[in-house]
Amino acid sequence: MRAWRVHQLGNPSDVMSLDEVEQPTPADGQLLVRVRAAALNFPDVLMAQGVYQEKPPLPYTPGVELCGEVVGTGRRVIGSPSGGPGAFAEYALMDADNAWPVPDSLPDEKAAALYLTYQTGHVGLHRRAHLQPGEWLLVHAGAGGVGSAAIQLGKAAGARVIATAGGPRKVEVCRELGADHVVDYTAEDFVPVVKEVTGGRGADVVYDPVGGDVFDRSRRCIAFEGRLLVVGFTSGRIPEAPANHALVKNYSVVGLHWGLYRKMEPSLIATTHDALVALVEAGQVDPLVGAVRPLEEAPQALAQLADRSTVGKVVLLP
Repeated sequence: MRAWRVHQLGNPSDVMSLDEVEQPTPADGQLLVRVRAAALNFPDVLMAQGVYQEKPPLPYTPGVELCGEVVGTGRRVIGSPSGGPGAFAEYALMDADNAWPVPDSLPDEKAAALYLTYQTGHVGLHRRAHLQPGEWLLVHAGAGGVGSAAIQLGKAAGARVIATAGGPRKVEVCRELGADHVVDYTAEDFVPVVKEVTGGRGADVVYDPVGGDVFDRSRRCIAFEGRLLVVGFTSGRIPEAPANHALVKNYSVVGLHWGLYRKMEPSLIATTHDALVALVEAGQVDPLVGAVRPLEEAPQALAQLADRSTVGKVVLLP
């Protein structure tokens, strides 16, 4: 079978090759699936560069999210490959207890995009931030895969959503997703806009996958008893939160590492999947897929993801 592999650390377009490898053999508790669609995520880029918290041994096949067809049954499932990455291939192994049924209404490419970002968003907004109906939710990078999921989930929870995005095209995407207010961060500072829109209160919950200066400025427009969710650092800079500022403004900085729940509380993944399927069936969640590309174009697709020129999720079809 064909599989992309990273042979040394660096930019994906420089260190990946499409190799012929043996089809994997499932062990007890594993499923062999034919990959029907594999969704790209920013950790795919960071992992290849060697700067992600998970560092698989070389060579490895990247890709942490897929929709697959169980060989021998034809059943469609979503989830992550066994043991970490491995989705950018024609076949992959999945743990049987971490392979989740796909709603019939979702095509393969949208199903592949439902797992990581929507699980992260749902757990972050509900379990970690305890988002309440009527609260103000500020979502950064709202037109990306992570942000677009958070906008939909925030609206489904009854929140009032302010999104930030870069450029008119991405601003319009956020509006189409349901955001009540959108700030083009290339043209204006979101801090005064958030204060004005919320009547001076600020955002009750901030969903921040960007970090860096965005995190720093978010602290200036967070509400009393607000919750600032640390989702990731696509800006490349890990910010610091002065403890005295959190004390004076009485807000919380809340870490969100969804992957830990697979070890610490695996039952939460199952209940969250059920909740997401219910939202899909109710029409409140519809994964935004901005581009579908053949498996052969994985390096180019990852390069576009890294330079933030994509909208929604990018999905590979073997």
